[in-house]
Amino acid sequence: MTPVVLIAEELAPAAIEVLAHDFDVRHVDGTDRQALLSALSEADAVIVRSATQIDAEAIAAAPRLKVVARAGVGLDNVEVPAATTRGVMVVNAPTSNIVSAAEQAVALLLAVARNTASASAALKAGEWKRSKYTGVEVQGKTVGVVGLGRIGVLFASRIAAFGTRLIAYDPYIQPARAAQLGVRLVGLEELLRESDFISIHLPKTPETLGLIGEKELAIVKPGVRIVNAARGGLVDEQALADALADGRVGGVGVDVYVKEPCTSSPLFAFDNVVATPHLGASTAEAQDKAGLAVAKSVKLALQGEFVPDAVNVQAGGVVAEDVRPLLPLAEKLGRAFTAVAGGVAASVTVEVRGEIVKHDVSVLKLATTKGLFSSVVEEQVTYVNAPHLAAERGVEVNLTSEAETVDHPILVTVRGALPDGRTVSVSGTVAHTGTRDVIKLTEVDGFDVEIAAEGILLFLRYADRPGVVGTVGTLLGEAGVNIAAMQVARREAGGETLMTLTVDQALGADLLTSAAESIGAVSASAADLRDE
Repeated sequence: MTPVVLIAEELAPAAIEVLAHDFDVRHVDGTDRQALLSALSEADAVIVRSATQIDAEAIAAAPRLKVVARAGVGLDNVEVPAATTRGVMVVNAPTSNIVSAAEQAVALLLAVARNTASASAALKAGEWKRSKYTGVEVQGKTVGVVGLGRIGVLFASRIAAFGTRLIAYDPYIQPARAAQLGVRLVGLEELLRESDFISIHLPKTPETLGLIGEKELAIVKPGVRIVNAARGGLVDEQALADALADGRVGGVGVDVYVKEPCTSSPLFAFDNVVATPHLGASTAEAQDKAGLAVAKSVKLALQGEFVPDAVNVQAGGVVAEDVRPLLPLAEKLGRAFTAVAGGVAASVTVEVRGEIVKHDVSVLKLATTKGLFSSVVEEQVTYVNAPHLAAERGVEVNLTSEAETVDHPILVTVRGALPDGRTVSVSGTVAHTGTRDVIKLTEVDGFDVEIAAEGILLFLRYADRPGVVGTVGTLLGEAGVNIAAMQVARREAGGETLMTLTVDQALGADLLTSAAESIGAVSASAADLRDE
């Protein structure tokens, strides 16, 4: 069945084109609640902007849902915890509008400095009053940047070109990094006292909400002009209006509000306020970037690939290109481990060896955890809910790394302790054939093997003796099960032996039991390592 991608709001044609060839793309008006809930019943992915609410009710209405994509930066309209509990990935486009947002802040600052909006309105009303709208130059002024994140840095670099002195408040950036940007770090109080212009570039969090209020505005430099194109509520709107009324603040540029849509604010009463309806991301370029970014993420997610910028995936950061081929290896090792172990381990360690450890390989722990539970629980197991499933079952998953290897340039081992005290391990590597990467098992519970980790793998452990291979082959052949590959490993002649077979179809429990009984196997298990 072709996966269904539901588009609930307008999306750039180029973004739809990314999805159209591989998926069933459908459209719905996301603001029509009943139509949305009905359409979600068959959706594997849904793409929204800001008007569509994807809450717990919407997620519950979508039993096939794997990914929610917000074509923009914020996620106020997506109930991320509900999605995470269901194993639904949530993605957005965090860098799509950063240039547009930085330029909007610059535009507001210049408009406030030169009284552009009020002068334009007066002239259109038939008034030619040049002296009334005399402004100030930006050159030579001190500009305070509150928040040196990606947008704050872009804003600072652009406003520096006007010949300004830059200071910034950001408790999470190192002074050396600020110095590289040509910015002097100061405390918030010093920034308020020294700045001729202040531009705010912070996320909205419990710590930043109301950061600049009546107390802070009482100490600002007289006549300061303040711009907020970040998030509503970072500056107290009423306190800011009071500061405008008594002349402490000389002008305000505002693009965001506590409640949106906003058509009434105490700030709107002042001629020296330039107010816009949250236009920070409203450029053709930003909209196209956002749509393309989430379309690509949706495509990766529905194809079973890892999406490193998913907001509710514990990835540990950006995944290096050299690490990406190890993700399916780690997941398949997790599946094989659970099959060989015959159940859930009490604790598991993912061991990574080779020069690959010069990169951040923490994501391999996540991929392994996903594999560990894929055949254990009824619900779909994803990169999103795998850590939650492990925590629920009290399974501790750890990661170790070592640069030195013995037999393979890269080796990943999943080793775990079972509740009965046994220790089980499986190891594997990725072999480069020139045309494709081949994932191989190299060790299963102490037995050396070399077999492709694909298809359905059967593991039979028994005492070495003549005729066992023929017995198993005959039994499976009579059942119509084709053997694609077979490997036998033993510790010594007549000793404990492991037979690993790759078969073309899944075996029922009865057939697997019959195969085990026919050779007096100590244990028998099957691992489904087919690509999802």
